Amino acid sequence: MANELTLYSYWRSSAAYRARIALNLKSLEYTLKPVHLLRDGGEQHAAAFREVNPQQLIPVLVDGDRVIRQSLAIIEYLDDAFPETKRLLPVAARDRARVRAMAQMIACDIHPLGNLRVQQYLEREFGADEAQRQAWTRHWIMAGFDALEALLANNPSTGVFCEGDAPTLADCCLVPQVYNARRFGVNLAPYRSIVRIDAACAQLDAFKRAAPEAQPDAQK
Repeated sequence: MANELTLYSYWRSSAAYRARIALNLKSLEYTLKPVHLLRDGGEQHAAAFREVNPQQLIPVLVDGDRVIRQSLAIIEYLDDAFPETKRLLPVAARDRARVRAMAQMIACDIHPLGNLRVQQYLEREFGADEAQRQAWTRHWIMAGFDALEALLANNPSTGVFCEGDAPTLADCCLVPQVYNARRFGVNLAPYRSIVRIDAACAQLDAFKRAAPEAQPDAQK
């Protein structure tokens, strides 16, 4: 690898979690650069980090002089830039579209409604207490999981993982969202396919090493 990869990350960030899984699945070495999203009002808001990402969000991947932002873009970049390693998107156009659709259902429709800045806004602008914020988050996770479960349970392309029998971009997104669902007390019993796929991913070293509690900046 010509350049060392650096990932700006936070241990409990779902989006950074996705990128860590992808890097591990592709067996790519990288340096982790923690950005604490709560300390001192959030290190992502500091001037130095705004130079890296004007959105003040993580993850950010640095590959030499290239700076890639947004988790899905990072994962697809890794797949394109390092094609000799495990592929995270299928070859067939139909299968690639299905994987991208599932990933976007999670990353674009479920996750943003419950992330940190939304939680902080609900508290600051509407006085929502912790119980109300958690209820909000559970509602949107379950709404998304209802649809995702139907797609997984009723499609012959679903295998051990979201698409076939090897993890893809979709699984990189699914596992962090299941982690969040458990964190916010979502009843996962109705989501048999989701739980089964999450359990299969949990057996793989790439997912274990990417887990929030396994990160050097994890807070016990």
